[in-house]
Amino acid sequence: MAPKNRDDNFMDVDSDSDISLLGDIDHRGKGKAKGKATDKRKKEKGKAKAKEQAYTWEASYTRSWDTVQEDEAGSLQGAVEDLMARGRRRRLLAPAAAIRRTIIRHLVLLLDLSAAMMDRDMRPTRFDLMLQYAREFVVEWFDQNPLGQIGVVGMRAGIGERIGEMSGNPQDVLKCLSDRTRLEPTGEPSLQNAIEMARSSMSHLPTHSSREILIIFGSLTTCDPGNIHDTLDACVKNKIRISVVALAAEMKITRDLCDKTGGQFGVAMNEGHFKDILFELVPPPAQRAVARAGGPGTNPAADLMMMGFPTRLPDSSPPSLCACHSDMKSEGFLCPRCMAKVCDVPTDCDICGLMIVSSPHLARSYHHLFPVKPYEAVTELREGGSEPVAACHACARIFSTSASTAAASEGISPWGRYRCPDCRNDFCTECDVFVHDVIHCCPGCGK
Repeated sequence: MAPKNRDDNFMDVDSDSDISLLGDIDHRGKGKAKGKATDKRKKEKGKAKAKEQAYTWEASYTRSWDTVQEDEAGSLQGAVEDLMARGRRRRLLAPAAAIRRTIIRHLVLLLDLSAAMMDRDMRPTRFDLMLQYAREFVVEWFDQNPLGQIGVVGMRAGIGERIGEMSGNPQDVLKCLSDRTRLEPTGEPSLQNAIEMARSSMSHLPTHSSREILIIFGSLTTCDPGNIHDTLDACVKNKIRISVVALAAEMKITRDLCDKTGGQFGVAMNEGHFKDILFELVPPPAQRAVARAGGPGTNPAADLMMMGFPTRLPDSSPPSLCACHSDMKSEGFLCPRCMAKVCDVPTDCDICGLMIVSSPHLARSYHHLFPVKPYEAVTELREGGSEPVAACHACARIFSTSASTAAASEGISPWGRYRCPDCRNDFCTECDVFVHDVIHCCPGCGK
């Protein structure tokens, strides 16, 4: 019996090709029955390959046109509304349990101002899109965290450049982000220099406030003067949380910065995804549990801190120098301890160091600690034989009587109705989002 040649060995491994199949029949001479059996194995093997996915990214492109279905009239409007409703409800289905969060936040925004930010893979450029989203992020961040402060640091030409000082006034932060010519990208970024500058600006902060660094990074290189892992160890020691939003690809050092400090990491796939992962950092992070001295390890410590509520000076008051900028102005706030004048609140008094806040800011910060319970999606209109309410309890908008194609298992109501679990009132989709994102209080029960 003649030994098999190299072609026969390859045919035993893969018999999907017609040429290999014919060659196998000619060389071995097994007849038509062997050919039919090989053909049957070929079909079964092809079906098995069709079922399994070789790469995970192929699953997102498999029959993507099936996600959009036409209604009875042949319109796609209902499918588009369902997709929008899923996006609005996704962030509202988070667990509503009370989580200990830090309401006094200090964030340093690190912007990549290197030459890589001039790429046009995101329109118009990475740089312009980053500035636009950074301004929107600052407005939303201060709205959700009125007791927080933000500083801005840029990375370009191998150094870290301080763009804006730590401030609790959103107008000051937006002003430093509005001058595009001052932020023109050039050179290479330096993660170590920028993180060291941000870390030094937060070294004086008290322990009851959070220390966070948000890096928007678009380059694939970093030009560091020393060992960046030493800087990472110093951030872990100082309990600084680092989060990174990458615009190009994932780098190991950026992933290590987030994993070891407890931050979040994400790579933006497009403009919309860039905004989504950036705005996920607006809510305050959950505070790490700290064991009470002499107590059980599961009981976190509750520290008391001193705050002062200032006296606001009217515009008609005589002009005087402020303690923060040494500017002559009439309006301002007086520190209740040392009677020094400051321009804006919340801030720390430059004379006595007392934290000065206003009572509305303090009240608005509590909604993160006691969130509104997520509304339940109404899947059946009749409950207990009673007629359903025809209009939204908040805006009096008439509900639709025709069911959509949305799946109730995804938290979407086919009729666009969402019910409060406490007061049992129905609300429309827009009011549901408005209650949980803006007013943080149910109009029906006041909770």
